[in-house]
Amino acid sequence: MKKKLDEHPAVTAVRASGCGKVKVACSDIDGILRGKYLHIDKFHGAVDGGFGFCDVVFGWDSSDACYDNTQVTGWQHGFPDALARLDLDSARRVPWDDDVPFFLGEFVNGDGTPFAVCPRQTLKRVLKRAEKLGVLPMAGMEFEWFNFQETPDSWATKKGVAPTPLTPGMFGYSLLRMNGNREFFNALMDQMAAFKVPIEGLHTETGPGVYEAAIAFSGALEQADRAILFKTGAKEIGARFGIMPSFMAKWSAAYPGCSGHIHQSLSDGKSNLFHDAKNKRGMSKLFESYLAGQVACMMDFAPLIWPTINSYKRLVDGFWAPVKPTWGLDNRTASFRVIAASPKSTRLETRCPGADVNPYLAMAAVIAAGLHGVEKGLKLTAPPITGTNQGAEHIPRAPRTLIETTRVFRESKVARDWLGDTFVEHFAATREWEWRQWLDGVTDWELKRYFEII
Repeated sequence: MKKKLDEHPAVTAVRASGCGKVKVACSDIDGILRGKYLHIDKFHGAVDGGFGFCDVVFGWDSSDACYDNTQVTGWQHGFPDALARLDLDSARRVPWDDDVPFFLGEFVNGDGTPFAVCPRQTLKRVLKRAEKLGVLPMAGMEFEWFNFQETPDSWATKKGVAPTPLTPGMFGYSLLRMNGNREFFNALMDQMAAFKVPIEGLHTETGPGVYEAAIAFSGALEQADRAILFKTGAKEIGARFGIMPSFMAKWSAAYPGCSGHIHQSLSDGKSNLFHDAKNKRGMSKLFESYLAGQVACMMDFAPLIWPTINSYKRLVDGFWAPVKPTWGLDNRTASFRVIAASPKSTRLETRCPGADVNPYLAMAAVIAAGLHGVEKGLKLTAPPITGTNQGAEHIPRAPRTLIETTRVFRESKVARDWLGDTFVEHFAATREWEWRQWLDGVTDWELKRYFEII
């Protein structure tokens, strides 16, 4: 095995490059890449046997505060090293970091089996089950995000209040605004492509300093890799221009939120199994069952598509984010937008997730929900909505708080079936922690509302 791994083209390329170091990274629970540089000798050792990575990456939150309610990792275990394994097929060079070789990793147990709470392994668990069904999930992600004229120092000085948007006004699809920041725009397009994260479309969206990028379609695991690398890469590229991108679901009540839409189809390796020219809607029976699965049980997976306190501030009636589990034919006000066109492009766009998702977990959620419908042979009985939620009057809206969706998730037999008991218990505990931090916080909204008057 060692000889074969040493002969992998990616390893050979690193050796031939003469680089003295390699950059590696793994996803934490919140979808933040945690990484390090490895000396070239350490890298070659990691190729064979993996390398140690402190399991605190699954035991703390996005602010590095350690959870007090988890069992897989925690103070009671002493935060030992977990075993991280490099995926040699994820090899890239970082064009804005002197072309240093880069690899994504995932966590395994000592016997090589998947580490139960590793986000990348969680998605692979779902994809392995898809393989048994004889289907290959294909996906594409879109992100909307706001950009600000801020640096970490300027933002710290402002104490987290009143960021300065990159551009003023509401100006979607603006060539003028693109040209005003063309160096940043070009760097995103060109350097992301060189980073093996191809962007098929990039434009301004409605809101001050907000952009949208569509990542080129691929297999689901590769797409999740591209998505998490895009979010980190956009931040690193932006920093060069004094720009701070934010993928918060909603930074201001005055503007629409930021989405993380996921386009999906199922393939047999040759053709798109969602397309059926004989069906009046252009949808195959497989597609209908997949969609029925998402309509029926996406709420079982809700904390994976709305993972933060802020996620639920995006779910406001009258804005673009859908608030009910509805579907429609090329209808952007529905949670599930059916795009039934050519044999190649027929797909489902799941519009629920926000830009703040962990791409691995959001991808696992939507595919698991869809494949649940396939496995159970669910029928698409709900009619499509028309216009803006016309036909959805009697459909309950999504919960408005993280703790509500977390309780549903923890009790969900569907979520446990697809993601495993250990993952469900751990992720639910981390979301409960997040909720408790919110309960203890005192916001500027409270100060403005109560400080003088009460």
